[in-house]
Amino acid sequence: MQHLSEQEILRRENLQKIRELGIDPYPAGMFDITATAAPIKETYEEGATGFENVQLAGRLMMVRDMGKACFAELQDSSGRIQIYVRRDDICPGEDKSLFDEVFKKLLDIGDFIGVQGFVFRTRMGETTVHVQQLTVLSKALRNLPIVKTDAEGNVYDAFTDPEQRYRMRYVDLIVNGQVKDVFLKRSRIISVMRRFFDDKGWLEVETPILQPIHGGALARPFKTHHNTLDMPLFMRIANELYLKRLIVGGFDGVYEIGKMFRNEGMDRTHNPEFTSMEIYVAYKDYEWMMEMVEQCIETIAREVNGDTKAQVGDQVIEFAGPYRRLSMFDAIREHTGIDISEMDEAALRQVCKNFHIEVDASMGKGKLIDEIFGEKVEAHLIQPTYITDYPIEMTPLAKKHRSKPGLVERFELFVNGKEIANAYSELNDPIDQRERFEEQLRLSERGDLEAMSLDEDFLRALEFGMPPTSGLGIGIDRLAMLLTNQHAIQEVLFFPQMRPEKP
Repeated sequence: MQHLSEQEILRRENLQKIRELGIDPYPAGMFDITATAAPIKETYEEGATGFENVQLAGRLMMVRDMGKACFAELQDSSGRIQIYVRRDDICPGEDKSLFDEVFKKLLDIGDFIGVQGFVFRTRMGETTVHVQQLTVLSKALRNLPIVKTDAEGNVYDAFTDPEQRYRMRYVDLIVNGQVKDVFLKRSRIISVMRRFFDDKGWLEVETPILQPIHGGALARPFKTHHNTLDMPLFMRIANELYLKRLIVGGFDGVYEIGKMFRNEGMDRTHNPEFTSMEIYVAYKDYEWMMEMVEQCIETIAREVNGDTKAQVGDQVIEFAGPYRRLSMFDAIREHTGIDISEMDEAALRQVCKNFHIEVDASMGKGKLIDEIFGEKVEAHLIQPTYITDYPIEMTPLAKKHRSKPGLVERFELFVNGKEIANAYSELNDPIDQRERFEEQLRLSERGDLEAMSLDEDFLRALEFGMPPTSGLGIGIDRLAMLLTNQHAIQEVLFFPQMRPEKP
């Protein structure tokens, strides 16, 4: 049985009293909105036309009772505006119940109302809507946490507990105005990126989320079962192999922005489901892709924030190119003083031991190098930096380096100590690709749960011929974190994954 607080019981009693007065607290039909709060406050001037008759709707957020009149605050999708409600205006006849009983006694903070009236400026200089008609639109049955700010700008009684904010994002958005701004910027990041690609003639596509074989990245998948087909399926960890099939099919450039799913840990930069953009362009290589990424991210930063520089924690990040380029082995040498380029697996394990890096028997050379890099290098890469030319063991889907044996043509873009993009000159040799998949199977047999599966249909596609191609993946969530100065991925996800709520 639902447990109700005293305030929630009172709200339900108010709801019933409103109904007894013959007013529907949840009316059908639409309310015609002709204006919103922020544009009115930004553009209204004394004597200006167009403000004589406006209709707004939103939540009632504050009421100051002045007897036969009230000042209140209305919050809509654009912000807050003051309204002035006078009894004789909204109740011109003898029946004053709409004002005396409903507005002053039975409406609560958080209720939705619609108002019609004219705009004026008070003697205190506050842009205000003088209400001439008032409509009850929706009764709220729970209390909002009211955020208060003192004269010095200090916030108290705020809805600040991270777990509660993430779990009840709908409340977070209502009472913490800056949160909405983060998500508006996130949406802008995606729209600018999409327009950047569309203007170059590349095609936005959709590929399967449920896949019979998990591939395209080194990660643990979520597994499910399709009842009708009686077969296991995996939620995609990447869409790479399907997008490259479309390059085989004759498209010169394809991209997809969508959810990926990896059955891995959760922390400030990882969520089990996340948004990624992947793009593949024919007849290009990873050198070309580095220049394109610089242009793309610089464009996004400028259009979203109005500047190529962005404050990220204590750092000011410059997103205008060119970005520094550093090979993986050179980066490790720079930050450890050790050259691991010629080391075998045993020597790499000893390096990990010397640095107190935890490893296990399932890890091959690629994973060991990745652990060393992650522990000793990543945190130092603050300004945008391309780490290039990875060992072949780390990258089963990238083309062998044209001049450096044992390496592949790959780069990752690191900003503020975290990877936000990953790109290759794509491997289009089907025989080499089969050998790489078979090596992944051997790692899987050693216990590597992130090793790729062998995808026969993808190999068949490559055997029909794929042109030279460059591919790129960008983590939208991490890019959003950078451009909105957020310290945790949960701050840029409307509904991050959470443990079940305790009863």
